[in-house]
Amino acid sequence: MIITSLLDTDLYKFTMMQVVLHHFPAAMVEYRFKCRSVDVDLRQFADEIQTEINAFCALQFTQDELNYLGGFSFFSSDFIEFLRIFKLNKNFICITCDDEFNLKIKGPWLHTILFEIPILAIISEVYFRHVKADVDYTQGRSRLQEKISRIKTASPCHRFVLSDFGTRRRFSKVWHREVVETLVQEIPEHFVGSSNVLLAKALNIKPIGTMAHEYLQGCQALGPRLIYSQKFALEKWAEEYRGELGIALSDTIGMEPFFRDFDLYFCKLFDGVRQDSGDPYQWGERLIAHYEAKNIDPTTKTIVFSDCLTFDKAIKIYQTFKDRINVGFGIGTHLTNDLGFDAIQCVIKMVYCNEQPVAKLSDTPEKTMCPDASYLQYLKQVFQI
Repeated sequence: MIITSLLDTDLYKFTMMQVVLHHFPAAMVEYRFKCRSVDVDLRQFADEIQTEINAFCALQFTQDELNYLGGFSFFSSDFIEFLRIFKLNKNFICITCDDEFNLKIKGPWLHTILFEIPILAIISEVYFRHVKADVDYTQGRSRLQEKISRIKTASPCHRFVLSDFGTRRRFSKVWHREVVETLVQEIPEHFVGSSNVLLAKALNIKPIGTMAHEYLQGCQALGPRLIYSQKFALEKWAEEYRGELGIALSDTIGMEPFFRDFDLYFCKLFDGVRQDSGDPYQWGERLIAHYEAKNIDPTTKTIVFSDCLTFDKAIKIYQTFKDRINVGFGIGTHLTNDLGFDAIQCVIKMVYCNEQPVAKLSDTPEKTMCPDASYLQYLKQVFQI
């Protein structure tokens, strides 16, 4: 089976799950799958994907895994005890194959939040298991060594730092581990960790992550008013983690609405911000200017870039901002599925919370995802987009 541990997912799934347990335990949500890659038909693999999902849903946390999670100061003891009895329910997932492959997840947020990343990893690995069964890993290893060489050349003083963000679109879990092991062995001064909790545990490296778009999307329905949803989400996060996990996500509704909400209080409260769509140079300049306008020294803050990064792109961004603000990079597909062919671009996004539509209104238009056009228009009106 592809997924053999419930830790084989991104850290932010657990950090968000704890907030949901403590603040929104009754919230009901719906997620939908979307494949952005043209000419990719997943219907022929539906039965195999379902079999893998069924096996994934049979897993539970082991005592060793609970001990590992319990060792982090930001996870509370009641959350760990909840995970001890936690069981995934495959009935919350529905796969249909009419004109195209469709997958929907619907149920309590607390009991569906762990589905997204492993299911996307399953879909990617099942697909490539069939269409690239004879893949040449030699080419992938050569590409990886070229990336490592570029990093050493671009930042001999070790200030360029990156993390692995590649679980959801990896070629396979075996290749994912080889890539991360190689980075740990060859550039430990540059490679600071992985979003994948299982790999972080196995390789004794730092698990990386704070929050994802679904958290701020859910707060569109759960907050007191839509206009306050981002502030509400950041307040609840700060209330839960009391200064830990301090990287905010900026692009759920767009850059300018985020900066209007990210006032002096939040600028001081959070350690930095993550950029995941739009023009990284424009966004970086805007964030630095925002901090300076609040009389905050940008060099005391961190900016994390994570949008469709290649190593060449990351190095250019680093060269632009390295002396003006702390810079980090979360690199995904270009690390874990760069073997000489295109990865499939699949996502699973929250589209409803408590029967109300929610949206990710990205700074990159093609990343926008919402099933309700009228709500999307209302969201734009409320946030003056």
